[in-house]
Amino acid sequence: MTVAVIFLAAFVATTLMTAFSYLISETFRGLYKEPVLLHYLMIRFNFNLSPKEKTVAGWTIHYTIGLLFVLAWYILWKRGLFELNWLSGLIYGCVIGIIGIGGWAVMFILSDHKPKIDFKGYYLQLFFAHIVFGLTTWIVFEWLMK
Repeated sequence: MTVAVIFLAAFVATTLMTAFSYLISETFRGLYKEPVLLHYLMIRFNFNLSPKEKTVAGWTIHYTIGLLFVLAWYILWKRGLFELNWLSGLIYGCVIGIIGIGGWAVMFILSDHKPKIDFKGYYLQLFFAHIVFGLTTWIVFEWLMK
């Protein structure tokens, strides 16, 4: 049961976070879509994949990272490092938001890829998208783990 809940939490949290990013992207007419940016980075890194394979890989990487973040949340919670409540979901979202921003900054630097995006806007929405992720993970765990 626990493994199923972890996978479900990862799927739901990553999906809602992505929906948030797509909504902000459309609202502000910016490119804030993580799977699309991953696709572009694969082009820049010269991955030997077809365009369709790069798209699938971008989505797969995005959801795999979501799974790793949920798994980390679960391990930290089970080790008693925090309570399972909305505040810990908010704090966890903030922490992984900072980690996510750092990860994207490093990927853009390593790829020497400067997409035509508003970086401040992208990183700001990414921070809030991770808060959505953290709170969603908490809700799924709250409903199904207690």
